Amino acid sequence: MERDEPLYIISIAAQILDMHPQTLRYYERAGLIQPSRSPGNIRLYSQEDIERLQLIQRLVEDLGVNLAGVEVILNMRDQMRQMEEQMQRLTEEVQRLRQLLSIEMSE
Repeated sequence: MERDEPLYIISIAAQILDMHPQTLRYYERAGLIQPSRSPGNIRLYSQEDIERLQLIQRLVEDLGVNLAGVEVILNMRDQMRQMEEQMQRLTEEVQRLRQLLSIEMSE
């Protein structure tokens, strides 16, 4: 099972998170979460969505961050993840090029 596979309808996601479904709808309207939609337009949340909502919940309830701050934090987190992935790709490319260079030098 993939982390981004849509699994949970809103009532189940709300139950998992101990949140009201209206809170999940509000977070969606605020652009903090984008659940998938079924062909019948039913919201479907993935495990990745649940984890993101748990982070939002911690930021708001435990740390007192407002939704504008949550948005900034989530955007920075997403950018950091993208940069880490790019660094990993670049590191792999450098290793590949070093191997090619060492093969050519030994010939």
